[in-house]
Parts: sequence; C-alpha cells; structure tokens
Amino acid sequence: MSRATNRVAVLHGVNFDVLERRDPGLYGGLSLAELEYRIGGWAADLGLDPIFFQTNSESEFCGYLHRVSETADGAIINAGAWTHYSRAIGDALAVDPVPAIEVHLSDVENREEWRRVSVFEGLVEAKISGKGPDGYRDALKRLATLLGVGADAAE
Repeated sequence: MSRATNRVAVLHGVNFDVLERRDPGLYGGLSLAELEYRIGGWAADLGLDPIFFQTNSESEFCGYLHRVSETADGAIINAGAWTHYSRAIGDALAVDPVPAIEVHLSDVENREEWRRVSVFEGLVEAKISGKGPDGYRDALKRLATLLGVGADAAE
C-alpha cells in the first residue's frame, strides 16, 4: 500500500541522460532536465507531485520498480529501448504494481518493427506514443483521473 499522496513516479530508462543529443526529429531536442521541468509544471497544474528517476542500468530500473508503491501512487514509464525486449523490467513492474502509463516521445508504432513490441503490454493502463513531450501531459491527466486527483484540472 502506498504511503504517498498524489505522487507520480516518472521513470526514464537508457539514453535519457543524453536525450538532447539524440535525433531531434524523433525525440524533440530537449534535455532530460528540460523535459522534467515541463512534466513538473503539468503535474503541479493537476495536483500531482512528480518523482523523477533515470538510469542506464537495467538492474537499477528493476530495483526501483520493485519498490515503486512505497513512494508513488502511480507511474509514467519510458524505459527507452528496454521497453521492447527487457522481460525483466516487465516482470519487475508486476512485483509492486501501481497504475502506470507507458509513454514514448516518438511514434513507436510507425518505426522499426521491433519497436512495436512492448514488455509492458497488459501491465499498464495505457500506451501513449508519438506526441513528443505532450504525451507526458496526457499521461499525467490519465493518472490524475485514475487516482481521483484534481478532477477539474484533468478535464
């Protein structure tokens, strides 16, 4: 049972520490700090308190998911390339589940075939892809509704 109130864990996986150096046509050209700043503003507008986590270690990502309900009521997960092949991360989400939304900056459904697979299928409330940073705003609205937080703001 979560001890948090209106907290949303925002988890970023591999290569997000160099987000601004990745293809801006696919990933928007923002740094991780800039992306987190935007997410923080949207979250505040909805009455949510974001907690940010990023790692390039699959083991650390799994470990965070094992304990996610201790600090958060919901989660937004963008695991990067791990989304498409790390069954360990998918299994880790099932260990200590909270309502979660999968987000991708790029439109993974219209990219390489391997990117269309998600280890989170069946474990998340929704998958949002191809909306750039705005996908996080949509995910926050979804979580606010699911958590019964700031219903007026989520409209």
